[in-house]
Amino acid sequence: MILLRKFRFVILMVFLIACSMHIMIDLLPKLESHGDSGCSCAHSPSEEPKSWGKRVWPNKHTLRILQDFSNEPSSNLSSPSLERIPVTREETRTLKRLEHHAQRGDRKRQFIQGAALTGDLPVKGSRLLALYEHPLYKRSAPPLEDEEDTLFNVNTDIKFDPKAAEDQSWNTEVNVDEFSPAGELNADSYPNWLRFHIGINRFELYSRHNPVIDALLKDLVTQRITSVAMKSGGTQLKLIMTFQNYGQALFKPMKQTREQETPPDFFYFSDFERHNAEIAAFHLDRVLDFRRVPPVAGRLVNMTKEIRDVTRDKKLWRTFFISPANNVCFYGECSYYCSTEHALCGKPDQIEGSLAAFLPDLALAKRKTWRNPWRRSYHKRKKAEWEVDPDYCEEVKQTPPYDTGTRLLDIMDMTIFDFLMGNMDRHHYETFEKFGNETFIIHLDNGRGFGKHSHDEMSILVPLTQCCRVRKSTHLRLQLLAKEEYKLSMLMAESLVRDHLSPILIQPHLDAMDRRLRQVLNVVSECIEKEGYSYVVEDDPLGHPGTDHGHTGPRRR
Repeated sequence: MILLRKFRFVILMVFLIACSMHIMIDLLPKLESHGDSGCSCAHSPSEEPKSWGKRVWPNKHTLRILQDFSNEPSSNLSSPSLERIPVTREETRTLKRLEHHAQRGDRKRQFIQGAALTGDLPVKGSRLLALYEHPLYKRSAPPLEDEEDTLFNVNTDIKFDPKAAEDQSWNTEVNVDEFSPAGELNADSYPNWLRFHIGINRFELYSRHNPVIDALLKDLVTQRITSVAMKSGGTQLKLIMTFQNYGQALFKPMKQTREQETPPDFFYFSDFERHNAEIAAFHLDRVLDFRRVPPVAGRLVNMTKEIRDVTRDKKLWRTFFISPANNVCFYGECSYYCSTEHALCGKPDQIEGSLAAFLPDLALAKRKTWRNPWRRSYHKRKKAEWEVDPDYCEEVKQTPPYDTGTRLLDIMDMTIFDFLMGNMDRHHYETFEKFGNETFIIHLDNGRGFGKHSHDEMSILVPLTQCCRVRKSTHLRLQLLAKEEYKLSMLMAESLVRDHLSPILIQPHLDAMDRRLRQVLNVVSECIEKEGYSYVVEDDPLGHPGTDHGHTGPRRR
């Protein structure tokens, strides 16, 4: 009995000692962080790995950052963006305040639509400048007849005051006087992301030569990053980055080099998303004069100072580690390719990626998500209906919203856009809910384009071959871009050289676009030969960009 009591006593003491040690281990990082709180020294990239034990997330042991989490179950749901709340409140207050004053006072709308490009203008003799001077690219935009034609009905004379933010912690991170001596902003000095949002209307995401777009592209590269969080949902890792001027952008890190092609045995739904494809898609969209892709720019990011040190997302922060090559790496959380085996590593902590400007928050401007009628099956063996039914388009044309208006023509534009990029992953598309069915399609999520330059995926063109419909302005521009003096590959190369991460595409991808453009024109020519020009090539309806107001035909299904 005495031995049993002694044994119990020993077990109890061991348990108490173990608990005490765990408590001390948890308290130690706090004491260290308090001791280092007065130091704001900057470290060079080579010094970063030495300081990793000093800055620790509260209540977590330092060594957890070096552990291998690859055996933990991954989740399809990333942590919510902790950074969105203050920014959303600020944008909401600003736009609602502008709308309130616009309704009470002068209802005259001042939209931000420039008359010429700014920034790095093409030099004399440039193909790009000559393209934008062509009559097809100089047609006037349709008039905005009422408030329903604009996303936000605001009076741009009202001043924007960043000090009005309820969350004062944001005001400590940015010097308001950087914007103007009075600490207030007039309409011409709004942050470029806000000016971009205000300029959105029923017919276009931005006007043809809007100077704000080039200014916004510059902001995406130069603005200080104040916070980072993982974007929820999606199959691969994407980060939400917030800037010092309250703007936000979606960051897609580099996963492949420019020269790497998608392996031939990869299914389209398991392919990597490429940051350079997002950048190239924006430039292609602008060269085609669709203007339906939000501005995207390439940026070289310091993973330590601009991601790890500013994030409040615990799940993201915990996935950082130092590789055997002494490089900073992280992998985040997502459905695919988020593990130590697929970690994103810097050199030693520099990584390039694409930054796509955010559209207005859904609380301010709701968007409707539509299933692409020619969506793929996303199955290894099953085929979609359109792949087995050659008359599938006839069924689509009898289904709203494709039975009236321009939506079917917009799908044809999107089909051509995707074929030129080789993008097979267009499962959904979005529109702004306010504009109903009579508006443009937003071309979002283009990361799976430009995967193969040696193969042209003709199945992407099935909507065009089945429906034999194309917008007249689109057909004319494609014919123009096939000419030697306006060669698409040359125009894209000139446009892409302006990006900070240039070169964006290798030459085989540029050559592939010329080849695919000829194939698109051949498909349209075959349709015209079979159905007749007036049946295939439809005049742009009145009130849509690219409309030749001197020649407008009836709207057909």
